[in-house]
Amino acid sequence: MGYNVNVAWTGGVDPPIGDVEYLTAFRTVVMPIAHEFSPDVVLVSAGFDAVEGHLSPLGGYSVTARCFGHLTRQLMTLAGGRVVLALEGGHDLTAICDASEACVSALLSVELQPLDETVLQQKPNINAVATLEKVIEIQSKHWSCVQRFASGLGRSLREAQAGETEEAETVSAMALLSVGAEQAQAAAAREQSPRPAEEPMEQEPAL
Repeated sequence: MGYNVNVAWTGGVDPPIGDVEYLTAFRTVVMPIAHEFSPDVVLVSAGFDAVEGHLSPLGGYSVTARCFGHLTRQLMTLAGGRVVLALEGGHDLTAICDASEACVSALLSVELQPLDETVLQQKPNINAVATLEKVIEIQSKHWSCVQRFASGLGRSLREAQAGETEEAETVSAMALLSVGAEQAQAAAAREQSPRPAEEPMEQEPAL
């Protein structure tokens, strides 16, 4: 209980499930839980039915091979980079090859093609948001880290990045204010503490 985290997309393929939805799932559920769990090694059963090119009912999603490379790169932030991908398969040879190449490139630390700006600006579709809301409702009983993402599921990746940057800056500012207040209190306490009386100087006898 709590160690099987299933993101079961609902609502079919209209609107389609693609890069934005998978990246959002990683941002709000997969990676936060994985970091909190802190694995010793990451084992991936690498199936690529979700890659574009697999028509429904064998797939029907539109995740790009490039996106799978970026997801793999995120996994490499876990377990000191100890990530193993075991090829599971797919139904379209070209799609499998493209996605496998992207994942291996990530494992080899080859520079990946950046994600399109349209992907970064796009918001996840309503069915995906509903799915992730349900997942967070269930998993928050076991992993407190996912609760903070519940209110921002409908954001684009750019909006989420901006929000996280603003939150980090706010935390830093509050920390500086806290340190400043502590230093001011310490200085005030030193000013208010009674100083030891100075002993009178002995006068030498006059000649």
